[in-house]
Amino acid sequence: MALNVEQATKRFGNFTAVDNVSLKVERGEMHGFLGANGAGKTTTFRMILGLLNPSSGQISWNGKAITYATSPEIGYLPEERGLYPKMKVEDQLVYLAELRAMPKREAKREIANWLERFEVPHYASKKVEELSKGNQQKIQLIASLLHKPSLLILDEPFSGLDPVNVEMLKSAILDFQQQGATIVFSSHRMDHVEELCDDISILDKGKMVLSGSIRDVKRSFGKQNVRIKMDGDLSVLINAEGVDNYKKTHDGALFQIADEAAAQLLLTESMKLGAVRHFAIEEPSLEEIFIAKVGKAYA
Repeated sequence: MALNVEQATKRFGNFTAVDNVSLKVERGEMHGFLGANGAGKTTTFRMILGLLNPSSGQISWNGKAITYATSPEIGYLPEERGLYPKMKVEDQLVYLAELRAMPKREAKREIANWLERFEVPHYASKKVEELSKGNQQKIQLIASLLHKPSLLILDEPFSGLDPVNVEMLKSAILDFQQQGATIVFSSHRMDHVEELCDDISILDKGKMVLSGSIRDVKRSFGKQNVRIKMDGDLSVLINAEGVDNYKKTHDGALFQIADEAAAQLLLTESMKLGAVRHFAIEEPSLEEIFIAKVGKAYA
């Protein structure tokens, strides 16, 4: 077991920010850690990093308590960015790497490689405040990866990035995972979580409400979707037996159903309304499951 959070609770006075949370992430896995704003994600991350001590419970990394001595093994990309705006990019990255016990010469070599990979080698001598928000985000990610941590905590790593740069950073994170890193990853973009993560946990008001592999979570949800594309008015099927939800789309409709019998019924009834161009049974999205468990969209 690489990362083990056992019944961790964090109280601030009478307020319980994290309530009896347990989380296990194996070596080399990428774990999606989800929750609406104020759910307790950042507090949990800070306990994992050793920045906050749990009020009760235990947190260990490779069987040992996380202390200042283990900090070189951990990388952290916070949701609230923490770069020094007046410092030059290379100077700042060298400084942060040295704080993680990385030799200066090695840090400079790795910095050059990362800046080249992220297509910003000419920014080495620029001040952070001279960079766009997207390029500042690249530098922030480099800072979290530079010292080659074996545990990486990523809190909203793609915030503020355009689609091209999102793909660039996703590729770097996946490569890092393939080299053996354990990653805990939080994002408001459920599609990114589905694409990148092995397992997920959902936190709501400090409590863990769901945890497991994405495949098992979707299977246990007990619902599927039927997508129908046609010109007929599909709203007449809203009250069909086994239909739990209905959403009109630009080219048809999406039905949430309880079982496959409902899918067969929808196929039969939709064909009576006209020519069906497309009919497919789809697994539920992670966003649907999140809303069902938490009762609101991820915001």
